[in-house]
Amino acid sequence: MLMMNKKLLFSLLFCCITTGFLFANKSDFTKAAHYFNYGEYSELKHFSDSIRYANPTNEDTNKIDSLREIASRTQLDFSLSEPKAEAQIRTKIGSFTLSDKKHWEENNWLEYKIIDGQKRYFNRAVSNLKLRLNQYNDSVNQRSTPIDSIKAFRLRQIGHTIAQTSQPGALSSPVHFTLTYTVSVKPDVVPAGETIRCWLPFPKENRPRQSNVLLLEASKKDYKIAPDSTGHRSIYMEKKAVANKPTEFRIKVSYTGSAQYFDLTKTRIAPYKKRSELYQKYTAQQGRHILFTSHIKSLADKIVGKEKRPEKIVQKLYEWIDGHIIWSGALEYSTMDNIPEYVLQHRRGDCGMQTLLFMTMARYKGIPVKWQSGWMLHPNEVNLHDWCEVYYEGVGWVPLDMSFGLQPSHNHSVRYFYMSGMDAYRLIVNDEISAPFNPEKKFMRSEPVDFQRGEVEWQGGNLYFDKWDYHMDVDYQ
Repeated sequence: MLMMNKKLLFSLLFCCITTGFLFANKSDFTKAAHYFNYGEYSELKHFSDSIRYANPTNEDTNKIDSLREIASRTQLDFSLSEPKAEAQIRTKIGSFTLSDKKHWEENNWLEYKIIDGQKRYFNRAVSNLKLRLNQYNDSVNQRSTPIDSIKAFRLRQIGHTIAQTSQPGALSSPVHFTLTYTVSVKPDVVPAGETIRCWLPFPKENRPRQSNVLLLEASKKDYKIAPDSTGHRSIYMEKKAVANKPTEFRIKVSYTGSAQYFDLTKTRIAPYKKRSELYQKYTAQQGRHILFTSHIKSLADKIVGKEKRPEKIVQKLYEWIDGHIIWSGALEYSTMDNIPEYVLQHRRGDCGMQTLLFMTMARYKGIPVKWQSGWMLHPNEVNLHDWCEVYYEGVGWVPLDMSFGLQPSHNHSVRYFYMSGMDAYRLIVNDEISAPFNPEKKFMRSEPVDFQRGEVEWQGGNLYFDKWDYHMDVDYQ
């Protein structure tokens, strides 16, 4: 039932899956991978059932179950039929020809897969297509983008933060937050009386921009808060399922968030200590998403050219991604292999995907970068969010938000604020990718890369996102 080792099986699975390579000896896993590669998900399900029934202890059984789980998640992402996709295009975009549609599909603007012999479109394919069509010559046409109330709020916060910053990296503009976070498992997805295990996101402590963390309430008295050193920080609880009723897990926490800004034009940046543990760790390849592929290396070399100054290398990469990669709705990360390569192929990605692309190219060019994520909590814009931090020798860790990008301003400091600054409206939960939990999960995670919504399981396996809901309430003081 998808029992996993400490390290996720994904690296092995995707190595076999995405290449489409079929081994000479027709192992059970090879057959399952063939069904997966060709979108024969119904056959994969039947084959998985037969293998588990015939030989539950077969060494391939767990790997095949994992393939089946990835296929199931993919089907949830690609649930839009062709007639429904075409109807959405007419509603959201307007009339189109078959030639238009063919062009969009061939250029990966309208994303689909062949599943069980039928075209199935990504749930957000049409909205992503609309974003793409708003572009001009493969670069984001920001001049035509109106400054809405949310962008205006950000610009005010940026101006206030810059004005209040007395020295590079000084904290300013503090905001006190009280958060109520709820995970609600749907009725009867787990048999009554069975124990449901739940991990909810919990604020990091001892971070410059996040302080005074306090747990005010928890729906269960018996809980475990992961150490602050844990890459993905959580609060863990258990509760027994009750027939015909949802199973709720809830916490209430408070903390203070602060803004921070580094004017790198007024900061002395020293040469990197390239033998240091920090430098070695944060310029290295990592997992299956931070890989120095030939595509990554050639593009990063082209963008950066002969530039050697760290802050200028960062600026060149930041400007290129901001100008060539649009924000778009994303597939679930658990169904994806190399995310930066996907972003380059499709010229789009959400906050985390853009961040991973930036991190990969920056690390390849010798710039230490680490992941950071959680939530953005701007009024009327509360959502999951990912960003990162760049290390400059002699300065320290400097926040960078890739997907917020260059701001619509002629003032250089305002325009480039998110390349070396951060507003106060953040919840920091994670500072690593693909980090283990404390206590650890037994089964394959719903989100193996990041951790923002939560994770849920029972003795029968993982409970994926379609089996439960989450909600964040924010009070500002």
